[in-house]
Amino acid sequence: MDLLALADFNLVARYGGFGKAARASGRPKATLSRRVAELESSLDLRLFERGTRTVKLTQEGRALHERTAALLTDLEQTAATIASGADKPRGRLRVSAPLLFSQTAMGKLAARFALKYPEVLLEITTEDRSVDMIEEGYDLVIRVNPDPDETLVGRILMRDRLVVVASPDLKRPKDDRKDDRAVPTVVRGANDLGPVWDMTARSRKLQIKANPILRLSSLIMVRDAVRAGVGAARLPVSLVSHDLRAGKLIHWGDVDGPPIVLWALYPSRRLLSARVSAFLDFLKEAFPSGTPEELAAFID
Repeated sequence: MDLLALADFNLVARYGGFGKAARASGRPKATLSRRVAELESSLDLRLFERGTRTVKLTQEGRALHERTAALLTDLEQTAATIASGADKPRGRLRVSAPLLFSQTAMGKLAARFALKYPEVLLEITTEDRSVDMIEEGYDLVIRVNPDPDETLVGRILMRDRLVVVASPDLKRPKDDRKDDRAVPTVVRGANDLGPVWDMTARSRKLQIKANPILRLSSLIMVRDAVRAGVGAARLPVSLVSHDLRAGKLIHWGDVDGPPIVLWALYPSRRLLSARVSAFLDFLKEAFPSGTPEELAAFID
């Protein structure tokens, strides 16, 4: 198989068209088209469905792209490392991180990493959705409680937990089942619809009847609203530990449920580049024990 033709095929697949790939790479569109046609001929497969204005990967083309894109990247990185005579971190590093972690810690972390590794161009994208690392070109993703994926491996960065907190001015329900009044609450988004919150306080299982009066799109917004005394909320302890120590918020109890686990994930079939390894080691240095208190240290 012609590796140059395969590289051109992956270039077109990545950018979604011959024209876009040509503009991004500076390669002639006619050359890319010819190379891909030669690859299709050698494989006796149609890799793209060509329309008048668009091209779309066939099922076979999608399978070939998914299985070879990472391998070609590894070859390029290996060649670059050998040519440089060292494994010094350099080049572009694309990372996807969740919203709350980005808002609270990633700005400071990214700045420190850039100062330590000036030859690495670090690009951070903030999003909570699941991403396709290979298809979207990410080197590493950070996610909370990710679903199992046999194509990915990873390391645990830290563990957190949810707590119910409120302003000292908000009256706390009594620790008995006779107090069934609804509590004004602040929730994130439209999915937190549970009418009852289960929690543990002073070694006792308790329930709160929740009456959502605010639905906000970020946990930072939820925390700020709770500070203002509008209602109670379920928040990561790392986000509110400073306020709890200062007495600005009161801890009502720990939310019953699984812990919050933050993972750094990367493709299992891809050899770790020097820059990815450096970033993973850098995160380990920032969170050596993986406790909520270590994350809280980044929060103003």
